[in-house]
Parts: sequence; structure tokens; C-alpha cells
Amino acid sequence: MEKQRTYLCIDMKSFYASVECAERGLSPFETNLVVADESRGKGAITLAISPKMKALGVKNRCRLFEIPQNIKYIVALPRMSLYIKYCADIFEIYLDYFSEEDIHQYSIDEAFIDVTDYLSVYNLTPKQLAKKIIDEIAIRTHIPATCGIGTNLFLAKIALDITAKHCTDHIGELTEESFKETLWEHTPITDFWNIAKGTANRLARYGIYTMKGIAHAPEDLLYRNFGKNAKILIDHANGRESCTIAEIKSYKSKSKSISNSQILFSDYDYDKAHVVIQEMALTGCQRLIREHLIASHVGIFVGYSKDVIPQSGGTMKMANSTNVYSVVKEYVDRLYYETISKDVPIRRLGICFSGLADESAEGYDLFTDVEALERERKLENAVLEIKDRFGKNAMLRAFDLQEGATQITRNKLIGGHNGE
Repeated sequence: MEKQRTYLCIDMKSFYASVECAERGLSPFETNLVVADESRGKGAITLAISPKMKALGVKNRCRLFEIPQNIKYIVALPRMSLYIKYCADIFEIYLDYFSEEDIHQYSIDEAFIDVTDYLSVYNLTPKQLAKKIIDEIAIRTHIPATCGIGTNLFLAKIALDITAKHCTDHIGELTEESFKETLWEHTPITDFWNIAKGTANRLARYGIYTMKGIAHAPEDLLYRNFGKNAKILIDHANGRESCTIAEIKSYKSKSKSISNSQILFSDYDYDKAHVVIQEMALTGCQRLIREHLIASHVGIFVGYSKDVIPQSGGTMKMANSTNVYSVVKEYVDRLYYETISKDVPIRRLGICFSGLADESAEGYDLFTDVEALERERKLENAVLEIKDRFGKNAMLRAFDLQEGATQITRNKLIGGHNGE
């Protein structure tokens, strides 16, 4: 019989806001603080708010103008490199207790740990071990954390997201049995990981509003509506999850692609947005070159201001798989000219390279100037070396200086936010 496993799911409470409080020597439970870029105006989204503000009823990821005027608060500019450093420091704490192969960093502020084989080593119960790690994080980084404990990854996540919120020690614990006893009829169903509003709405059409409802629903109905994803719904509704951390670490995607998107700071007209999509194409090609990959397809998409019309764009197969910008640019420009509306303000842009393969598999037709392509690739490699040594803005293209270009600004960002 397979050994019963025990997982921790540890989450840093209001991570970005807690880091900013720690940097200021303040308690996030006693300080009104939001992380946001005020330069974007009162419509700027708060990336995080302190627990004190949550206690006052302020919603996380609200816009600045939505915060009641009677609440006085500190506004901290996002500092992504600082948050990454704190994340690394916390990961080092995990490594003091566990092997890296038993840790899965789920996001910058959340991690899963398989502690099955460590309970006997430390002679602690799962809850005692969880508290020890949380206390260690608080002592060494001044960041508060919460934890979910489960007999599989799904239950650990749900114990964190739902059960821990009702525990005085902020540590929730679930087994398949206790999951059914305490959460089978919990609402709203969207509180459960992997059930978004769209899924909930489709379930509601059949009078299903709880995990118990999913567990008791006819399986053919679920498979008819959700296809192969119905198995995940059924397993989770019964508190089951077969995936392990070892399987996550060994997973390799069958299809490969790279993509990039951005939301523009203001509405752009057709020509200004074209400059940005060209910058994004160049950045994508540089990434392909850096990773020694070539792509067979390139695609773009454009979202319009206030969604007045549906997003547009498309994907095109290139004559030869490549990572050379001068070649890719022709296809990107063609897609742009043929699919994008000229008369509607643009607010979102995206680009995707797919059908990736190792650059050693590159082939050409009889009309290709191979020497010219190799010269361009060598030049681009030299540019990347300079950028690696002196910074991303050490070398720029002429279009990076045109009105509306965003690359110079984005080179200073991490994850789309201030990178200092």
C-alpha cells in the first residue's frame, strides 16, 4: 500500500505589502499600506494591501480611487527585485529544513512542500512543523505567513485558501474525510482552487453550487460539459489529487511556445501600436536567439480600448523556421496590416512564437541569403552580450525612440512593474 503523504502549502500574507512594511520597520497588521504606482493616476490597481487595510474592508487589487477617503494610508511603489530577494531568502529557509526536490515554488509568495519523510526526522506533527517554519520566516524576514496541511496537494491548497482563514493560528488541516465533513457544502464554489466564474456558471445551469453537488452529479453530464477536465473536477470534489511534487518537477510540455503581452498605459492609435508590436517582435526574436531556438509560427493579438470591438489578430506559418528579426518582422507586419482595425484605439498587445525547435534544425529554401541571416544573427548575439554586461537599455533600435515606444520603460520593469 502506498504511503500516506503529507503536504504543506505556505503562503506569505499580503506579500508585497508585508515586504514594504518590513522595510520600514512597521507591522503589516497595524499599518495602512498599499503597493501601487501613483504615477498611473487614481485608476492604478493596488498590487497588494496590508492586512490592516483588509480588516477595514478594503478589497485587494482595488483601484486607488476605490479606497474610502477617510482611510489614511502609505503608498509604496512596487519594487519587484526586492520582492524576488525576499522570496529567495524565504526559499533559503525552506532549504534549511527540506531537500529542494521536495519543494515546489508555486508562485513568488506561495510554495508546496512534501514533508512526509521529515515528520519522523524532526519528531513533530504536521501542524507543529508548519508552525516552526512560519515562526522561522517571521523571525528572519518579518513576513507573516499562513499554511495549509493536506494529504494531497489539492487539500493542502484548500486548507490554506479556506480552512486556515478560520483558524486562530492561521494553519488549516484537511484529509479527504474532513474535507467532505467541513467543505462539501461550502459556498461560493469559486473559493475552491481551479473553479473560476465561468466554470461555476456552467455548473449552476444544472443546479450544482457545491463540491458535494459535483461529487453526486452524473459523470456523463460533467464530461459532456467539461471534456477531460471533468476528471479533475470529480477528483477534487471528492478531495482526491494524484499529482505529486516529483511529477510536477519531471513534467515536460509536449508543445512549446513563448509569448509576451502588455497593457498600454493609454489608448494608442494604429501607427503607435504598430511600433510597439515591432518592439515586441524584436524582443521575442532575441529571446529565441538567447535560448538557441527557432519558431515555425508567429502570431499577434490586439485588444481594443474599452473592448468596443472583439480583439483581433492571427497566426501565420513562416516559410522557414527562424529566429531572425528581419524575417519575422515581415510576417508580423503582414498580420498587423491584414487583421488590425485602423480606426479603434488600442490598449492591449500580444505576440506568440510557436512550433519551437532547436536552432540546429534550421533549414532554408533556394532563395534564402544564408550569409546575410548569419551576419544578422551574429550581430544580435553581440547586442545581447552588451545588454547582459551593461543593462537592457545599453543598446536600442531607432524605433525604441519613436513616440509611443515602450521598450525603454519596460526594460526597467520586472513582471510589468517597477523593478528597482
